[in-house]
Amino acid sequence: MLTALMCIGAVLLDRGLGEPRRWHPLVGFGGLARRVEAFAYGPPETTARVRRGRGVGAVVVLLVPFALAAWQVSALPLVGSAAALGLLYLAIGARSLAEHAEAVAAALKAGDLPLARERVGLIVSRDTEELDEEHISRATVESVLENGCDAIFGALFWFVLAGAPGVVLYRLANTLDAMWGYRTARYRDYGWAAARLDDLLNGLPARLTALSYLAVGSHPALAWRCWRTQAPVWKSPNAGPVMAAGAGALGLALGGPARYHGEWQPRPALGEGLAPRADDIGRAVALVRRALGLWLAVILVGGWLFA
Repeated sequence: MLTALMCIGAVLLDRGLGEPRRWHPLVGFGGLARRVEAFAYGPPETTARVRRGRGVGAVVVLLVPFALAAWQVSALPLVGSAAALGLLYLAIGARSLAEHAEAVAAALKAGDLPLARERVGLIVSRDTEELDEEHISRATVESVLENGCDAIFGALFWFVLAGAPGVVLYRLANTLDAMWGYRTARYRDYGWAAARLDDLLNGLPARLTALSYLAVGSHPALAWRCWRTQAPVWKSPNAGPVMAAGAGALGLALGGPARYHGEWQPRPALGEGLAPRADDIGRAVALVRRALGLWLAVILVGGWLFA
């Protein structure tokens, strides 16, 4: 029951306070990861095998000490529970995700495409310089759906399963994947360990996220069909179920080609229905919020049953 109450408390803290405006630990961790990369990446002539090994070492060096520190701090008498609550609060980004998405929608509704492109560029990794309203809306809705898992539900899952060390390991691994988990010439080998670890940690949370989108969405049958038929052909084994189910739950047509790092990448279709517009961004945010309410209810009932 204490774990359930801490989950609810962390979500309320995030809703009331949002992310720290300065000195966010994940921002500091990103800076540390860049310094480790500069040291560990190796010279241009490094072989693929050696570079992959360097990437594995970088992941271990960056994750293990912080997970152990979280375990030790959360085990302290009196202050351990407060520390665990604080770590979960810092790992959850529900308010920030909604604020970023709603800022894009506001720019689109004001007819300011340059500002909308700038704002969507803060939450997606694709190139945004030439996107129109439909493609800005598409990118934003996809980001909301996918990051619902990464920034909210995955953190809750690992906190319930493994406490503070679990949520710290998960969010830091997720951050490394966001930095290094690209199939580009630079990161194909060095980022292999970060990408595979994130796939492993997100396997079950992603499918529970997809299930919750299906449960609280407007089109559950469509969400299930899209999940079953479209997710297997998506490039990411975890983003596929999340975005396919979410797109179906909203009755929107997502996916399709997108440009990353100057190169167009073919992507399968996701969902079914109308192309997304600015108003659909708010619908995606609302879907994630309803799913979060469902998660908290299930966690609370589970805490009561196993108390």
